[in-house]
Amino acid sequence: MTSSNTGINDRRFGAHLSMSRWKSLIVIIVPPIAMIILQVALYQVATLIEGPSDRSEILSPLRLLAVNISMIVTGLLTVPIVAGFAKVSWRDVLSYPRGFDFRRLTVYLGWALGFTVLGNAALGVFAIDHTPWVGFGITGTTVALIVIMLLTTPLTAAAEELMFRGAAMPAVASWVRPERVALGLGIVVSSVLFAASHIASDLWLFSYHVFLGLATAMMAIRSRGLEAPIAWHIANNTFTAILNTLLAGGGEFSVARSEGAGGPHLLIPVVFVLATVVVVWMREGRAQKSGVTIDSGSPPRGASSSPPPCSQ
Repeated sequence: MTSSNTGINDRRFGAHLSMSRWKSLIVIIVPPIAMIILQVALYQVATLIEGPSDRSEILSPLRLLAVNISMIVTGLLTVPIVAGFAKVSWRDVLSYPRGFDFRRLTVYLGWALGFTVLGNAALGVFAIDHTPWVGFGITGTTVALIVIMLLTTPLTAAAEELMFRGAAMPAVASWVRPERVALGLGIVVSSVLFAASHIASDLWLFSYHVFLGLATAMMAIRSRGLEAPIAWHIANNTFTAILNTLLAGGGEFSVARSEGAGGPHLLIPVVFVLATVVVVWMREGRAQKSGVTIDSGSPPRGASSSPPPCSQ
C-alpha cells in the first residue's frame, strides 16, 4: 500500500483508493443525503405544477423526471469529489487498474437483460399476485413515462453505481489496511447505505436491496470496474420499469416501498441476480487465468501497449 493517505494503493478495485478519514466520511454521508434533499425539493416542484397526489408511491411523468434528475446530478457530482479527495483521475473511480471498457459493458448488458426478462417472467408465472400489474394499456401518460424512462433511467442506474460502488465502497475500505477486511467492510457498509437510500420500510424489501448492493459490489470487485454492475442496474431498472408501466392499465407508475410491499416472492429475482453474478465471476475468472487482463484493447493505467483482447 502507498504510504500517503491519498492516491492509489496496491489493493484490488473497491479498496484501491486512499483518502483521509474525514474526506471518506464526506464521500459516504453527503451524496446520499444530498440526493434525498434534491429529490424532495424537485418532487415538491413537480407537485406544485401537477397538484398533490393521494398516493405517495404513484409517480407521474413529471415526478419520475424529478426523482431521476436528482439521482443523475448527485451521481455525476460524486465522481469529481472522490477523485479530488483521493487525488486520482476520475477514470480510476470507474475502473482500476484497467481502463473503462465499453465492450465489457455491452456484453454484460446483454446477459443482465436476459436474466431480467427471465426473472420477470418467473414472477408472472409463480407470483403474479405480488406484482403491480393490472393489465396492458397505453395512454398519453404511458408514452410520457416510457420516454422519460428510456432517456433517464439508464443514467440513474449508472449514477447509483457511481455513488455506492464507485465512491462509498472504496471510501469505507480506506479505513483499514488488510485488503480482505477492507473489501468486506466496504461491501457491507455501502450495501446498507444503498438499501437505506431506497427508503423502504418493509423488511423484505430492505433486505432485498441490501442483497442487490452485495451482488453488484461483488461484480465490481471481480471485474475490477463498474461496467458489470452498471450493466445489471441499467437492464433491471429500465426493463422492469417499462414492463410495469405497460401493465399498469394505462395509469401512472407505481413504486411500493411500505410495509407489506415485499415478501418471499423477492427470492425469485434473487435467483436471477445470482445468475448474473455467476456469469461475471466465471467470465472474469477465465480472463484472469488466461493471463489476459483487459478486453478490447483498453490498456491498464500507464501501460505503453495493449495486451491481446480476451476471447468473448
